[in-house]
Amino acid sequence: MKLTFYGVRGSIPTPGPEFIRYGGNTACVHVELDDGTDIILDAGTGIKALGRKLADKTNDLHLLLTHNHWDHIQGFPFFAPIYQPGRNIYVTPGQTHPREDNAILQQMMGSYFPVQYHTLPSNIEIRPVPPGTDQWKLGNANISRNSMNHPGSGSSYLIEADGAKVAYITDNELYPPYKKATGFLDWAKFAEGADLIIHDAQYMISDMPRKAGWGHSVAEEAVKLAMACRARRLALYSHDDSRTDDEIESIERHCQEVIEVGEMDLDLFAAAEGICIDFNQESHAGAA
Repeated sequence: MKLTFYGVRGSIPTPGPEFIRYGGNTACVHVELDDGTDIILDAGTGIKALGRKLADKTNDLHLLLTHNHWDHIQGFPFFAPIYQPGRNIYVTPGQTHPREDNAILQQMMGSYFPVQYHTLPSNIEIRPVPPGTDQWKLGNANISRNSMNHPGSGSSYLIEADGAKVAYITDNELYPPYKKATGFLDWAKFAEGADLIIHDAQYMISDMPRKAGWGHSVAEEAVKLAMACRARRLALYSHDDSRTDDEIESIERHCQEVIEVGEMDLDLFAAAEGICIDFNQESHAGAA
């Protein structure tokens, strides 16, 4: 399994010189399985660059959406494979409230976008997973999902394949002021022993209580979850749109200190566009 970050920002894209090191594109992660299956997590603006890479291939593409907030679907109309005749693209929508499985296509209707989705030459199929089904197969991967703590809800995903385990838990408020869809201990069980947890870390304690209930976690809380999971690695994700490179680096250092105080063996980094993790190479290195 190989994983690459194409968009790591939350809320809105952030261009400018202060946002170059980590990147200003919104949520998108690409997972390539050993059997050649391409899995895309979210369709923020980062999916545009990924589309240029995938346009050179002809295989089916599988897009797993967490939810329909703008920063997670806004890149889809600029995704090159949707303009390729006959290209098969399967979209798994998140479990949102209300349920709006076609939202990613509806943004290409009426006066919202100049190209209407029904005129696209590709084969785009919305494939909702039935309610109550929280585990299924995709290529050689086992996929699990869990309900996010976020306004409008949505789905987080666990991908297990090729000897690796990755949890994608973005836009998740671990301690919301509203009724939790999933509690801390349930998250710890969901991502237990993960090789990589990608978790929302949009806020700092100084942002609270002003932003409580907005659907994002304090970075320290994400660290505590990863430690509770006994995860190998944590990627801080969904960086606040106002957070500069220097500020993200400072948050990363602070979270490293939390790990040291907890005396845990956890590798932590702030997600940045272009970071690629090849779990097979890590496995081989460990075996050696």
